[in-house]
Amino acid sequence: MDVHSDDTTGEQGVLLLAGTPIGDSRYISEALTSALLGADVIAAEDTRKFSDLCRRAGLESSAKVISYFDGNETDRTPGLVAQLCQGARVVLVTDAGMPSISDPGFRLVSACIEAGIRIQVIPGPSAVLAALAVSGLTTDRFCFEGFLPRKSGARQTRLASLRVEERTMVFFEAPHRLASFLTDAQAAFGATRRGAICRELTKTYEEVIRGPLADLAAWAQGEVRGEITVVIAGAEPTVPEIEDLIAEVHQLIAQGEKPSKAVSLVTKQHNADRQELYDASLKYPGHPAARQDPRQPPPRSSCRQAGPPAANVGT
Repeated sequence: MDVHSDDTTGEQGVLLLAGTPIGDSRYISEALTSALLGADVIAAEDTRKFSDLCRRAGLESSAKVISYFDGNETDRTPGLVAQLCQGARVVLVTDAGMPSISDPGFRLVSACIEAGIRIQVIPGPSAVLAALAVSGLTTDRFCFEGFLPRKSGARQTRLASLRVEERTMVFFEAPHRLASFLTDAQAAFGATRRGAICRELTKTYEEVIRGPLADLAAWAQGEVRGEITVVIAGAEPTVPEIEDLIAEVHQLIAQGEKPSKAVSLVTKQHNADRQELYDASLKYPGHPAARQDPRQPPPRSSCRQAGPPAANVGT
C-alpha cells in the first residue's frame, strides 16, 4: 500500500499537478499563482500557450520552463524524475484543465509514484464537470470517455460497447470530427437519445446546444470551431423479464448458493422486488437451470409408459 504525506517541508522534491483555466484566465487560482511563482521547473504542454497564460494573468516566474507533451513525455520523464529526486519543485501544466486527464501527465505521475516522490494536486476548472452541469442531463452518475478513436470503425465499436451504459457519458471531440462522431453516436444510441454540445466553455463565445442526437448531428454539419465537450444521456434502465430473473436465481442455486442468498444477489443486481422474486422462484422449481431437490419425487412424464396390453375380459 502506498502512503504519501502532503507535508511540504524538508528537502524532498514535489510534483505539483496544476489545473489551468479552460478558457478565461480570470479563473486562475491563488494556489496556482503561488505554485508557478515558487516552482524550480515548469513542464508545460505548450510553452507558447503557457507564456500567453502568464502574460494575461500578469505572472512572471523565474522557473525554467520546458515543453512536455505527448511526443516527448517518454524522453523527458526520466530527467524530471531525477530533478525531483534532487529536491526540485516541478509544476506540470497543460493547455487547459488538469494534467493526465486526456492530457500529458500519466507517465510522469506513474514514474514519481515508483520513485517515491511526493505528488500534490492544485485543482482548477474542469470542462468535464462544467459541461455536465450545464447539459441538463442526469448528474448523479456519469462516466468520462475522453476522446474516442479517430477512425470511424474503431469509434463505432467503442460507441456500440456503450449502448446499454446507464450513466450520463461525457466525451471530448475535435471540432472537425464532431459531425462524424454525432452521426456514429446517433447510430449507436438512437436518434431520440438526448445530448448536449458544449462549445468554448467559459470563453467569450460559449455556446450550449441541447436536444436529441438527430438534431445535434444535423447542427454539427455546419462549420464548428473551438473546444468541444459532448454530453450524452445514459440508456434507460431495462427491467428483465421475471423468467430471466428466476433463471439467474436457479443458476446460482445450482452453483451452490442458498436460495435466499441467490434471490438477494439477483435482486441487488437488477433492483428487483425481493419478495416477488422469491415467491416467483418457488413457483417454478422445474426451470431448466434449477437443481433437482432430492426430497421431491422426479417429475411425471406427460406420456404414459408403454406396458403389456390389458387383459380382454369378456362375459
